[in-house]
Amino acid sequence: MVSTTVVDLERLPHHVAIIMDGNGRWAKRRKKPRLFGHKVGADSVSDIVEISREIDIKVLTLYAFSSENWNRPRHEVTGLMSILKRYLEAELPRMQKNGIRLMSIGDRDRLPDQVREILEHVIEETSDNSELILNLALSYGARDEIVRAVKALSRECISGERTVESISSEVLSNHLDTAGLPDPDLLIRTGGESRLSNFMLWQVSYSEVYFTDIMWPEFRKDEFLQALSEYQLRERRFGRTGEQLHPG
Repeated sequence: MVSTTVVDLERLPHHVAIIMDGNGRWAKRRKKPRLFGHKVGADSVSDIVEISREIDIKVLTLYAFSSENWNRPRHEVTGLMSILKRYLEAELPRMQKNGIRLMSIGDRDRLPDQVREILEHVIEETSDNSELILNLALSYGARDEIVRAVKALSRECISGERTVESISSEVLSNHLDTAGLPDPDLLIRTGGESRLSNFMLWQVSYSEVYFTDIMWPEFRKDEFLQALSEYQLRERRFGRTGEQLHPG
């Protein structure tokens, strides 16, 4: 079990989202193919999922493949889909053993048939698990997600199911891919870049953001705990003043 001297286990974020960046650059520095970095990165995924369940984080969202990633060289996209398929097949028994529920956000229809089938199979098989929600963002782009939500709301207005006046932030949230999930408390990005890259733009409006130069293949339990420790040093005010939070 993780020592409570590292992080306060009573003040953990409920939902952590991670932009897993740096696989290709990490491999290139070692004169290896980019896919080598992605394969090692899958080990980091397993590590972070394991520690998240161990310390009782409830939701972990991982930016695994963006809608823009389809523009990468075909051999890299094919390799990434193969890695994803093998990961899902290999991890299903562990998910069942550890009570991990798999979910996904993004445009599943663009995924190769075999990948979509195993993804949907694992989602169905783990649907009753409740220790940790592992939410994979696959073929995902926040702008696409928001457009889909707006289209759905527009259809409801045209059909008379709802009025324009009834649309609120909560209603729009309930039409996003993440409907039913809490917004991330903490957003982590590895790999040294400091941007959101079209990831959960609506949901991270008030998330604490943690950037690190560590490449994803080297981001393991200790680095994750360091991010959680940094998160716990911050005061989340949600637009209020410190005096309002701590009167007197």
